[in-house]
Amino acid sequence: MRHIYVIGIGTGNPEHVTIQAIGRMNAADMIFLPTKGEEKETLASVRREICERFVTNATTRIVEFAIPQRKTADRSYVESVDDWHATLAQTYVRLINDLPEDGTGAFLVWGDPSLYDSVIRIIERARELGTVDFDFSVIPGITSIQALAASHRIPINMVGKPVEITTGRRLVEHGNRADSTVVMLDGEQAFSKIEDPDAEIFWGAYLGTDDEIVRSGRLGDIAADIVKLRAEARARHGWIMDIYLLRKGRDFDDL
Repeated sequence: MRHIYVIGIGTGNPEHVTIQAIGRMNAADMIFLPTKGEEKETLASVRREICERFVTNATTRIVEFAIPQRKTADRSYVESVDDWHATLAQTYVRLINDLPEDGTGAFLVWGDPSLYDSVIRIIERARELGTVDFDFSVIPGITSIQALAASHRIPINMVGKPVEITTGRRLVEHGNRADSTVVMLDGEQAFSKIEDPDAEIFWGAYLGTDDEIVRSGRLGDIAADIVKLRAEARARHGWIMDIYLLRKGRDFDDL
């Protein structure tokens, strides 16, 4: 039976790649690398660099494939993502079908496959189509949450208190409710639209790379600066990956 490895590769720093991940990459007959057009060519370049640095098996082939654009017209967000995943599942089937019957393939995933990434969902969807028989396993990677905490030299949680992980869209809808809230997938700078000026924000972009930018402080004091900094960085690079932690209160406030 064919086997697929879904491998977390961290936030863009090749040194985030684990020994386990390197072993599985070298065990693969094919490593599938997605491309997203010229605007996000840097993302593909990082994956290529990781392969060039760590793949020493001369028989491992690097196979690039184009990611189709998600169609949003006349669709809700959930509907557009569902349609996009269906298209990607068909693409995955074609890639996996090119493996030998007992061959092994690998998909390289930013951060960790378990956190705000859909490769596992798409892999499961490809299996459900029933047109190619395969199994898969997941290799964990360093998440952007870990990289953010390391760059700011902070713990994510406060003592004995929970952490919420959410999206920018939901932060705007529901507000900043938890003591510690990690916000991902925020293309609209939701932190600048909520009424919580005394919250602390720990923001970072391009974490773990040479282009890393981090800022922290009272939200009411630095929100506008982060919005400006983010826009400048996006214009400079053509893309941006960022994440932030909002924190309210202090350790042992409940004593």
